[in-house]
Amino acid sequence: MPSLTMPDGTHLAYRVHTPPGPPSGRPPLLLLHGLAGHMGEWDALRAPLLRDGHTVIEYDARGHGASTRRPPTMTRAACVADAATLITRLELASATLVGQSLGGHTALLTAAAHPALVASLILIEAGPGGPNPDLPTTISTWLRSWPLPFESLSSAETFLGHEAWARGLERREDGWHPRFDAERMTAAVAELATHSYWEEWSRITCPTLAVRGENGTIPIAEFEKMKTRRPSTHTAVIRDSGHDVHLDQAGGLYEVIKAFLGEK
Repeated sequence: MPSLTMPDGTHLAYRVHTPPGPPSGRPPLLLLHGLAGHMGEWDALRAPLLRDGHTVIEYDARGHGASTRRPPTMTRAACVADAATLITRLELASATLVGQSLGGHTALLTAAAHPALVASLILIEAGPGGPNPDLPTTISTWLRSWPLPFESLSSAETFLGHEAWARGLERREDGWHPRFDAERMTAAVAELATHSYWEEWSRITCPTLAVRGENGTIPIAEFEKMKTRRPSTHTAVIRDSGHDVHLDQAGGLYEVIKAFLGEK
């Protein structure tokens, strides 16, 4: 699997998927997974996007999956630099960013900091709200609740709720383990405990789609405030889905994304 090396020595594993047929002229899509996730989460959404003629790029965020597990920093700025570097070095020109949860937050900040690199922005269960002082403790408690090691992928899927989450694990002699360090995951959300990002949200100029799961975790008030602050924002609510909209209802999410990209 190819990787890029960042200035701080962090390696980012990525995959580039090219659509069949002649070039379509459609913008490339950079997909950003959420906290404790991995690039394989996008499998169900990637296939129809490729059929539509989009080049699709996925990567494991720093601290996750096949990327460097213990990078020197997990700051928001470092994650934004990672996304911007991928766009630049892979010569994606102006890309559409599609991010879920913390990956969506990274996409949001990237669009604010590097407007020339981002053609449009699609946020899934992600927004600028905060601060959330309980978040690091919540994440730490959740990760400590995992009954590690999982004895099988089926037991992991039962506990984690999705086959894609189980697929992100690695097998060791005693069972199946996460491909991340819990301490690094908690560090990744440290700034969200003390900061909000409404100023960055207000600076974004590219077309934006914000998606909420009907039973997701992004507060409805925050979702509505995003529209109030930037009235041009497209919004959608995906029925019968939770925080992991891309796993719960990949087909419905695709239809919303397709409609949004077709309107631009």
